[in-house]
This record gives sequence, C-alpha cells and structure tokens, in this order.
Amino acid sequence: MKAQTPYSIPVVDSLTIRVVVDSRYENILPKESHRFVNVDHVGDIPGKLIHTLAAEWGLSLHLTSEVRGDRYEYLLDFGWTPEVINRNFNLLDIKPSKLNGLILSHGHLDHYGGLDGFLGKYRSDLPEDLSLYIGGEEVFADRWARDEADTIENTGQPKMVKWGELSRKQLLAHKIEPKCCVKPFVLGNALTTGYIQRESFESTTSHTLIRTSDHFTEVERAGKMVVDDHPEEHALCYLVRGRGLVVISACGHIGIINTVKTALAVSGVDKLHAVVGGFHLAASNQEYISHTVDAFTELNPDVVLPMHCSGPQFTETMRSRLPEKLIGANLGSSYTFGV
Repeated sequence: MKAQTPYSIPVVDSLTIRVVVDSRYENILPKESHRFVNVDHVGDIPGKLIHTLAAEWGLSLHLTSEVRGDRYEYLLDFGWTPEVINRNFNLLDIKPSKLNGLILSHGHLDHYGGLDGFLGKYRSDLPEDLSLYIGGEEVFADRWARDEADTIENTGQPKMVKWGELSRKQLLAHKIEPKCCVKPFVLGNALTTGYIQRESFESTTSHTLIRTSDHFTEVERAGKMVVDDHPEEHALCYLVRGRGLVVISACGHIGIINTVKTALAVSGVDKLHAVVGGFHLAASNQEYISHTVDAFTELNPDVVLPMHCSGPQFTETMRSRLPEKLIGANLGSSYTFGV
C-alpha cells in the first residue's frame, strides 16, 4: 500500500455492531464469550414472543459508538427489501430519532433495496438534517446482470436483466441529501476509507454490468455495458481505545485485504483489532480463500467476524487455521468491542 498522510481518526471507548439484516438467523443460541468481544444474541424479544426476525440475502448493520459519554449511531446499508429491514428495525427497537446518519457501502440492490421503503416508514421520526454518505456517484448507476437460466433465442447468450438503480430523486423527495466521500471522511467518531486501493493479490469480484455516461472510455461513452468494478465502494473504520482499528466491510467486492490495507493506510493505525462484515468470498475457489487467510495471518487481527457474502468455505478455512480469531454472525445479535 502506497504511503500517504493519514487522516485524524477519533478514538472511541466502545463500538457495538448489531446485525439488522443478514441471511442467517438462529433464535436459540448458547451464551458466547470471546476474549475481545462481548457477544449478545437476541433470542426471544420481551413483549414480542410471538414474533420473529426475518432473514434475507443482503446486509444492514446498526453501529453505536461511545466516547466519554458522547454517543453516535449510524445505519450501514439497508438489505434487499423494505419489508425485512422495517420488520427487524422495529423488533430490535432501534430508535430512528437517534440516528446521526445513513451510510451506503456500494450500489448493489441487496444493500440499498430496502432504503426507499425504510425512509417511507421512518422519515418523519428521523432527524430532519439526516444525510446518506456514499463512496462515489457510481451508486446511482444503472446496473444489469446476466440471467444464465434464460437465453436469447438463436444466440445461446444469456439475457440481460436490469438489477436496480438507486434513485437520487427519491432520496431528495425524502429530504435526504447524498454526501459523496470519494476521499476519507470523518463521520462522527468513525472514518470512511474513501476509494479502496487495489494493490493486493485480489481481483474485483462483481456479477453486475454497468452502463453509464459518466465515465470516459470509448466503450462507456457508446453506452455499452462494462464490468462493474465498484469505484464507489467504501468501508468504515473505528479506532477502539487500547485495542486498535475495527474495519467494517459491507461486501468486499474490491477484496477484503485491499479494504483492510486501505483502512490501515488512511487511518495511520498500525494495530488491526477486528475485521467485520461481507468479504465476498462465497464463490471463490479454495486457493484464493487460502491466500486470503494467509493475509489475515500476516495482518493478525484479534477478531474476524464474517457476514453476508463471506461464504461457508472461508469460515471453515478460518476455523481450521485461525479458530481463536473467528466469531460467527447471527441476525439480531450485537457485538461490542472495547469493553
């Protein structure tokens, strides 16, 4: 990673990450302890015993940090559908009025799909001056995917299906101003990474294609589809007092090692405490996953907490090689660092 002048990242006394949307939910789990993390599984919800959380492919995380009694709360990503995030948000009794901001990691439907419906239900309860922090204007791009199960007649080529387009007009109609963080940005007492550098062995992985006039290559100016390389993806990091840096990657299309190394470089922090979120390794082969675990061994975080698209093969490889660092994620559960 190229040397750069680090940004000033605040120090927090504690950070709690609650999983609002993910694809795995177990209602009955034994108490879990870890040397570096306080794990609180939700289990039955008092007063709502006949209700259950809903799981889906996608991710949403409620982030609460505290320093000297000052508290900041952010919602990172919004899952695929409004029905799921709205249901879980209510059951987990998260107070919309206490949110200091909304963050979108990148422009994929399983991360912003629930946003418009979430705002439709909760906008009147949210602070009036709330913003949505994005990593680049590409979050608003028109995205497409190949339907491998449906081919174009006489060609054998898969049909292209539109795979979502985040609407700036809808955001503005909800009086939510998008704020673009192409460069690192101090957000409350967190730091966004800005553009994630691509300097490790990893390759950008994405199943979508993009068609936009905002780029400058000949192919893009002609309106043709190109591979989506997610220049807009950014991650979030917190510096926990006495522990080190916690890096939160919602999906990791640029590579989880690239993401972590960028976070360390922009923050100027040497000690990596935890890596949390989606690592986008579910479709990766074992050799690639092994390289990733090799890199984690060198980076030496205290905790690795994979979610969403990280994949069972990565989890099993971590469990066999670095079991003392691995924690499993569960929908509704919260994980507190710095206690």
